[in-house]
Amino acid sequence: MDSTVPIVIAGALVGFAVGLTGMGGGALMTPIMVMVFGVNPTAAIGSDLAASVFMKPFGALVHQRAGTVRWDIVRWLLPTAVPAAFGGVFLLRALGDGDDLQQRVKYVVGTALMLAVAGMLARMWLDHRRTTADGPDGSAGEDAHVPVRPVATLLIGLVGGVIVGMTSVGSGSLIIVMLMLAHPRLRANHLVGTDLVQAIPMVAAAALGHLLVGDADLGLAATLLIGAIPGVLLGSLVSSRVAGSTVRWALVVLLTGSGLAMLKASSTVVLLGCLAMTLLGALTAVRDRRSARRGAAETAEAPEMAGVPGSR
Repeated sequence: MDSTVPIVIAGALVGFAVGLTGMGGGALMTPIMVMVFGVNPTAAIGSDLAASVFMKPFGALVHQRAGTVRWDIVRWLLPTAVPAAFGGVFLLRALGDGDDLQQRVKYVVGTALMLAVAGMLARMWLDHRRTTADGPDGSAGEDAHVPVRPVATLLIGLVGGVIVGMTSVGSGSLIIVMLMLAHPRLRANHLVGTDLVQAIPMVAAAALGHLLVGDADLGLAATLLIGAIPGVLLGSLVSSRVAGSTVRWALVVLLTGSGLAMLKASSTVVLLGCLAMTLLGALTAVRDRRSARRGAAETAEAPEMAGVPGSR
C-alpha cells in the first residue's frame, strides 16, 4: 500500500500541533516516522530536519515583522549551535553502524523525547509562575530589553545543537526552555521569535550533515511538507481559539508514551507513564480553574472596595 497519503496526513497533523502550540515538530514527527511508518531512525531524523528547514522560516518571518526577535541573543547562540548541530550528526554515527546503530539511535531519540517532556513541563511551570507573580497575562514582569547572558547563551547553543543534530528533537521544545531559565524576564513572544530564527541555520546545519552521510530522504521530506505547511498555517489560525494548555497536556501524554516506547519500556510502564501525565494534567487544570475564579472574584471586589472609606 502506498504510504504517501498517510505521510501527508501525518505531516499535516504535526504541522497543526506546531502551529497551535509553538513547539518543535521533531519531537512528534521522528517517532511517528519510526513507529508508525517503519522508517529507519537515522533516515527519520535526517528527513525531519530537511523538512524543518523549509517550515521554520514561516514562523520566523512573522516574528521578524512583528519585531519580536532578539538578534543579540541569536548572535550569541549561533556560534556554538550551528557547529554543534553539524557535529551532532557525526557523533551519532560514532554509535556504530547497521542494525546496532538503528537500535542505539532509538534509545537516543527516546531519551531526547523524555527530555522534551521535561522541557514542556518546565515551560508550563515557568509560565504559571509568571502569571501568578505578574498578573493574569504574566506580562507585567516581562522585559523586552533583558540583557543577554553570553556564556549561558553559548552553552545553550552547544547543548541544544548537539541534541538537535543527533535526534532532530529540541529546537522548539528544549532550547526555548533553556532560554527561559537563562533569561527569566524575557517576553514570551520574544522567546518564541528568537528561538525560531536561530533554529533556521542550526537545523540547516544538522540537515546538511545528514545529507552528507546519506541519512536524509528528500522525497520523504517533501511529502511531509505537503501536509505540514498548511497544517502549520491552520494551527496558527486556530491557536487563539483553542485552550493551548489542553493541547500541550495532550502532547505531553503522547510524547511520554512515544519516548518510553522508544526506550523499549514494557506496555505496563508506557501505560502508567501516560496515565500519570494525564492525572497531572487534570490536577493542573483544576488548579488553574480555581486560580481563575479567585482572580475574577478579586477583580469584582476591587471596584466595591474602592468606594469604602479607609480602603485606600
